[in-house]
Amino acid sequence: MSEMMTGEPRRPRPFRSGAPTSALDLALGLGLGLAGLVLAGCVNTPRPTPDTRLPAAYEAPAGTAQADLDRWWTSFNDPQLTSLIETALEKAPDARTAAAVLDEARAVRRGQVRQIWIPNTPLTGNAGRTHTEILSQTVPPGGIPFTRGGDSDSYNANFDVSWELDLFGRKRAGLGVVNNDFAAARFAYEGARASLAANVAQSYFEARGLAVQLDDARQTERINTSLRDFAVKKANAGLIATSEADRAEADLADTQARAANLEAQLGAARRSLLILVGRGIDPLASLPVDARLDLAPPVPATIPGDLLGRRPDVREAQARLASASKTLKVNELALLPTFNITPGVGLSKSVSPSFGGGSGTSSTSTSTWTLGANVSIPVLNIPALLADIDAQDARTRQAAIALEKTVQTAYGEAENAMLQLAADQRRVNLLTAGEARAQRAYEANRKGYGLGLIDLTTTLQAEQSWRASRSALTGARTDALLHAVQTYKALGGGWSPTSMTSTQVSSK
Repeated sequence: MSEMMTGEPRRPRPFRSGAPTSALDLALGLGLGLAGLVLAGCVNTPRPTPDTRLPAAYEAPAGTAQADLDRWWTSFNDPQLTSLIETALEKAPDARTAAAVLDEARAVRRGQVRQIWIPNTPLTGNAGRTHTEILSQTVPPGGIPFTRGGDSDSYNANFDVSWELDLFGRKRAGLGVVNNDFAAARFAYEGARASLAANVAQSYFEARGLAVQLDDARQTERINTSLRDFAVKKANAGLIATSEADRAEADLADTQARAANLEAQLGAARRSLLILVGRGIDPLASLPVDARLDLAPPVPATIPGDLLGRRPDVREAQARLASASKTLKVNELALLPTFNITPGVGLSKSVSPSFGGGSGTSSTSTSTWTLGANVSIPVLNIPALLADIDAQDARTRQAAIALEKTVQTAYGEAENAMLQLAADQRRVNLLTAGEARAQRAYEANRKGYGLGLIDLTTTLQAEQSWRASRSALTGARTDALLHAVQTYKALGGGWSPTSMTSTQVSSK
């Protein structure tokens, strides 16, 4: 009709099938289009696959004993050791520090989860009073003043919420980051406690070794005192040269000095052990240390693959990699549009002087509610977001390499500890037999010296041989016990993997 009235042909409009009819429709269309491109594979960074393969068996001698790795210290059948470790896990500064760090991680996780799922929107309010003084006012004859001076009060309260719709899983990916970070903190906590238990055991056995050495030094002092007395008597009787008596006196002084040094070392070791278990101010007498070294327990039966589930440092590295991978997912999803629902409610009230000549006030109360939606598309931020993705991809690859190294280190520590423990046990068996023969030889020479059949030099040489054998045996037994502790720690002992809940180890 308009074409016929004006006589001008109407220009054809470009045809757009399903064209948006509003700015919101246009934004939604652009957002969904970009989302489709991303989800179709435009940004899909390949995830690294760490090589965590392990041999089927250790090259070290295979263990046959069944041991409780969760509480490996009970395998030593030493009530004092068990008591010290359990006290340390409860009261030691290192244990309490690890617990405080875990509490911090738990609180951080709680806040992060709240931030992900619950809008961080405050309830706002304000109140104000305005005083008005009428300086001049013109009123027509017979008219009514249209305003009055006085006080006017206003009150407002608003609660506006912005809730992001998790259409593409950005919040779920963020929750995966939070859960894996907390899982890593929990594994670090368990690793710290496992290391504390091992440190207590090693300090305990080192103190035991010093106590045995001190006891040997005191026994040697007693023997050398007897030899000195024999030498002095024979020298006074003219049976031997006085130089032999002087030599016996010098050997006695050397043994006494060694005993004094070992006594000081033992006292220092006991004090260090008390500090380690959280009893640093207790007297040394409260920690008796027997001069006895028991045999180390046998190597527990295990396979290398168990390290992936038992070693807390390996589990921590796994959680770190999962967290890095989820963070990469969050960065990729940052390219997608963000859809928000923005509901809100508000209350307001105003009190002002009434118009006209009255002396009263007028009050007005209102309530409002809004419901809206918005979309945010990071069009100009895409280069920066792509750079963030590349940086996080590099960090993810670093985490994968760190996991590979941790697994290989765990295997190496476990095998080395078992090899060393097996060697120490063979050393103990050989040196035990050698020490027994050296002791028999010394006892025979001592009796012969007392009867005047053997000279002092031969007797002292036999004693030195026996002392060297005892010292070597003490060292071998101490090393075997220390390497047994290292073996249990290297195999992932000292904590219970089954105590971890799904929330604490979630990789989703």
